[in-house]
Amino acid sequence: MTYSQQWELESIYPGGASSPKLKEEIKQAEQRIAELRELLKQANAASYESLVKQTEIVEEVLATLREADSYTACLMAQNMFDKEAVLLNDRLKNLSAAYTSALTEFDHHLGSIEQKEWVRLLSQPALAVVAYNLNERRELAKKKMAPELESLAADLAIDGYHGWGDFYNTIVSRMTFKLDDDTVLSAGQMSNRLDDQDRSKRLAAFKLWEQGWGEQADLFTDTLNHLSGYRLKWYQNRGWSSYLQEPLQMNRMSEATLKSMWQAVEQGKQLLIPYFERKAKLLGVDKLEWHDVEAPLATASGEQMSYDEAAAFIIEQFSGFSSELAAFAKQAFEKQWIEAEDRQGKRPGGFCTSFPKSKETRIFMTFSGSASNVSTLAHELGHAYHQHVMKDMPPLTQEYAMNVAETASTFAEMIVSDRALQRAVSKEEKLALVEDKIQRAVAFYMNIHARFIFESAFYEKRSEGPLTTEMLNELMVNAQQEAFVDQLSVYHPHFWAAKLHFYLTDVPFYNFPYTFGYLFSAGIYKRALTEGPSFASAYDALLQDTGRLSVEELAQKHLAVDLTQTDFWEEAAALVAEDVELFLELTEQQTK
Repeated sequence: MTYSQQWELESIYPGGASSPKLKEEIKQAEQRIAELRELLKQANAASYESLVKQTEIVEEVLATLREADSYTACLMAQNMFDKEAVLLNDRLKNLSAAYTSALTEFDHHLGSIEQKEWVRLLSQPALAVVAYNLNERRELAKKKMAPELESLAADLAIDGYHGWGDFYNTIVSRMTFKLDDDTVLSAGQMSNRLDDQDRSKRLAAFKLWEQGWGEQADLFTDTLNHLSGYRLKWYQNRGWSSYLQEPLQMNRMSEATLKSMWQAVEQGKQLLIPYFERKAKLLGVDKLEWHDVEAPLATASGEQMSYDEAAAFIIEQFSGFSSELAAFAKQAFEKQWIEAEDRQGKRPGGFCTSFPKSKETRIFMTFSGSASNVSTLAHELGHAYHQHVMKDMPPLTQEYAMNVAETASTFAEMIVSDRALQRAVSKEEKLALVEDKIQRAVAFYMNIHARFIFESAFYEKRSEGPLTTEMLNELMVNAQQEAFVDQLSVYHPHFWAAKLHFYLTDVPFYNFPYTFGYLFSAGIYKRALTEGPSFASAYDALLQDTGRLSVEELAQKHLAVDLTQTDFWEEAAALVAEDVELFLELTEQQTK
């Protein structure tokens, strides 16, 4: 079957950024926000009936905003020059600020209810289903500024904090990379050149890549300094002493869990050193360079995989774990929920976004046929399936954190890679597949850790004042050297400029959740292998609880493990040893 590589958005909101349906929903959301504020002013605001109505409005507007935000993100991603979409995005940011302001009042109101009465209210049927989420909001409100100050900060953030985040996309949209043959590529297209199997082409692409980001570095420096400065000042006024307080709270995890995870990762890195040494030898160099790390030594079929082949491959591998997961993936391809076309004008990277009102998802990426592209596609389908199993739940309980979101996506990658490796026949195919698995471990143990080390050091220094481009480059290289245990001879100084994740304003420290998701899913996958097909339903049940439990509670309930201890993490991190051993075995003859 031939699948379209362009997604379908008209069924969500016909008419693009000028959609009459979207404009009407925005208008209704504005009215509902005003209604919520009126309810909060009434004398009986703390009554059961009033609180139920308030919660209904909160969830209704939340779903509308998620739907509209997702749609707008899709428009801007598919065409970075869509000015109407940019204007729509600005309007939605204003609406989000109004909603955040009303939520601040709502949260403050929750905190004002006497504890005994609060417990009684949450025990009632209509509120019991969202009790965890309401209680979470109530407790967090106690750690913030006064409601009027939080509302003011949210309003100022539109053209300040979030404005700088949007400016990053503006800079990237104007960047082009000119090859020797005068071919002009966007950042998204150029990033795919960094995985070329031909080392000379890869090296040339990496030099051009570094040069391109370096030419715009001063703009990125200003942007990052202003974003972080705003964030730190916000924390200071809340009385928060740690820059990790917000990301940990948003990911519903403790610092003890974070520390235990990184401790296990440090041990896991040692298992990867033989892989680095062998790969360098195979490439004829003393040490790998940055662009060598993700470059494949072989491809599974000896050539690039077409989009249709990738789709069939992923669906087949998913079916080995769960018929539900396979059927969902097939539906995503058939209904054109995926934008994968390789063309200019698209933003770089990949993402999955959900439409809670339509109960659908959309996936964005640029597919050029590499093994990395296939992994990305499986990864994003994992995200989409996570949303799929939660689509009929209350909107508040669908608000799962990024770390557990990465669990579902990484789990999907593991299914595809393991099933493919089991059925591989040729030595070349086995080598390509096992190296792809190892590269994911490298990404989560080392690349992501480098981002965490960089951001931690950056925020420490940023609290003393703005940093220069040279200082940022130095911090980045130092972080990469530490994270990669000095296994590379050339690093990526401007990685801090090239990586969108450092500039996102919705999620601070967009790094450690990836490693959490990888290791957490590895532990879950090990459980799935032990329990067999019956685990598929247990897996769905775990995903459904991700929006209403802390990660420690989630792991205790569904896996009976304590995430604040290193045991679970060490077992998960050690799973890469088998892959490295196979890689060494497959490449032994090539080094003689």
